[in-house]
Amino acid sequence: MAAFAHSAPCWADVQLPDLEAGKRFYGGLFGWTFRAGDGMPFADALSDGRLVAALAAKKDGRMPTAWGVYFATDDIRATVAAIREHGGQIITDPVRAGQAGILAQAADPGGAVFGLWQPGEREGFEKQNDPGSFCWTEVYTRQPERVDPFYEQVFGFRATDPDEAGHDVSGDTEALVDFRMWSPEGAEPGPGTAVGGRSVITDAFPAEMPSYFLIYFAVADCDAAAELAVRLGGRVAQPPFDIPYGRTAVLHDDQGAAFAVLQPGELLP
Repeated sequence: MAAFAHSAPCWADVQLPDLEAGKRFYGGLFGWTFRAGDGMPFADALSDGRLVAALAAKKDGRMPTAWGVYFATDDIRATVAAIREHGGQIITDPVRAGQAGILAQAADPGGAVFGLWQPGEREGFEKQNDPGSFCWTEVYTRQPERVDPFYEQVFGFRATDPDEAGHDVSGDTEALVDFRMWSPEGAEPGPGTAVGGRSVITDAFPAEMPSYFLIYFAVADCDAAAELAVRLGGRVAQPPFDIPYGRTAVLHDDQGAAFAVLQPGELLP
């Protein structure tokens, strides 16, 4: 039985101009150790000896310095066909990554890029939802009316629209924002089964800002993680604030890649 259900987020990686600087930053922030990729320009990141992500050196300076998420599929060619059928685009056709698995890259109808992973010898994350590992992802889009049916049709996601107020990044106050959670096909939709979500890019962002996925990593102390990121050369894009599920902040590493940290509610003092 596969470790990840079809459509579940199963992997994350970041493309960086300076791989060694990335190791220093994320090793300092999350305590990650790294395993070289047999002479290849990437490194697996481990937390407590378990796989949590990968850092890769950009092959082309025109590529964005950004984190990316991969969704599990048991039939990558069928998923690629569904993406095309429902208005998405395929950026990289399926390609085999040795014995580890098969990957592809795609974009949703709003332009947000994500990956697909059909596992071989590597399923994906060996640790998640604990400090130092992936815990959540959400897509930011200007076209929810196109993006919502896309993910529901391609991945079978079942939607939940929370009633509580979300955080308006344009200021320090909370305001009702358009937010949707996704649960896998076959699961009862709701916060307890959600594996990701969708937010809307508001007028608080520059008009040229593209749609994107934001990756969240769990931490034991959100405020301390934000302070440490700054000491390591990163910056705080959105200071720590409380949400119904804990305390979170949006950060940039020392090379500009954006990510979020989340101190889950049960870890709050």
